[in-house]
Amino acid sequence: MKQLLLVFIGGGFGSVLRFAMGKWLNSSGDGIPYGTFAANILGSLIIGIILGLAAKNNSLSENQILLLATGFCGGFTTFSTFAYENHVFLKSGDFTSFAIYTIGSFIVGFLAVFLGIFLTK
Repeated sequence: MKQLLLVFIGGGFGSVLRFAMGKWLNSSGDGIPYGTFAANILGSLIIGIILGLAAKNNSLSENQILLLATGFCGGFTTFSTFAYENHVFLKSGDFTSFAIYTIGSFIVGFLAVFLGIFLTK
């Protein structure tokens, strides 16, 4: 039960922060949804750091990993919003934004995880 509560609390904080970033960075018009992009990239960096630290020297407990990686990063990053925003690009015929957003998200997201793990070494 404690583990469920930790994931719930972390996820709540992550979701609220993602919502705020979206309100702040996503434009009301057409274009790349920078708030979602930033949340997904920052979340990838954070999870890389968290799991890198956990693997390096066991400095984080299982409960801390659940709170931060599973809860916070899980609530902060969002694949469903990413998928929906790409659907909107395709539906509107904006193939350039679709390609930039999709390819950029995957490449920069992977690099952010690797950077987070590298920073913990």
